[in-house]
Amino acid sequence: QVQLVESGGGLVQAGGSLRLSCAASTNINSFNAMGWYRQAPGKQRALVATITRAGSTNYADSVKGRFTISRDNAKNTVYLQMNSLKPEDTAVYRCNAVRWSGTYPRGDYWGQGTQVTVSS
Repeated sequence: QVQLVESGGGLVQAGGSLRLSCAASTNINSFNAMGWYRQAPGKQRALVATITRAGSTNYADSVKGRFTISRDNAKNTVYLQMNSLKPEDTAVYRCNAVRWSGTYPRGDYWGQGTQVTVSS
């Protein structure tokens, strides 16, 4: 059974930094891609950043140049380094992992989430 556990959230002032961690209970090379999503009160869940098994990355326009996603296969952990944080970044951040078999989804897993609050 796959478990994803996020950590590293908290309260930070605007302009500050946080690093989120997503620790998986299994080999992260078993996932085709992993990523971070966020949801603020009253808003839809939005993609923040993704990283594929091969290491390619993708970012939402709102975080480009400020956030960096990375992974450590030996530790089965994906990170999200967040710099120059803004109040609009305040949200619950959730880790996601997906598995595919050809074009068919084989697994879709989510963590419980970690709260990030950025004060002005």
